[in-house]
Amino acid sequence: MTPLALNRRNLLIAGGSVLASGVLAAGTSGLLLPARAEGLTPTESMTGGANNYRKGAPIVERIGKGGFWMSGTVRRAGDGAPLAGQRIQIWAHTVEGQEHEPQSHGATLTDKDGAFRLEMPQIIPIFGQPHGHLAYDSGEFKTVFLRPIMRSAKDTSLKAHFVLQPA
Repeated sequence: MTPLALNRRNLLIAGGSVLASGVLAAGTSGLLLPARAEGLTPTESMTGGANNYRKGAPIVERIGKGGFWMSGTVRRAGDGAPLAGQRIQIWAHTVEGQEHEPQSHGATLTDKDGAFRLEMPQIIPIFGQPHGHLAYDSGEFKTVFLRPIMRSAKDTSLKAHFVLQPA
């Protein structure tokens, strides 16, 4: 039996062989192409997200006097494509009203990149948590209710992201 000489050249050759066999076994898509969002799973509704929901809240430029920004994105499950023109309803307990009152509700549409942004009054804690409510309810995709909690009641913005699956 021939003794195995361990040197840099032999290690590089062995490493290259292992890499090449991995490429052949996995195919070129496994190692050479960037990751894809083909497995992007849909967002599930959050517990308490639908509390005080008002079907058909109007599309508005701003809720109340503003000062706080609710924003996020809407994408399609599977491929992650941005969804333009999707209606997102937003409501919360704020310095100007409680979350069950009509003046605390409004809706906006996503732009061409699937992003939305709506100004509203400062969110304040209710039941010890500063949080907002958002809903996708347009019917083309499954309805989703979100209830994101702010890190601090002093925050002046909150983001929420939707990944929707067809209805």
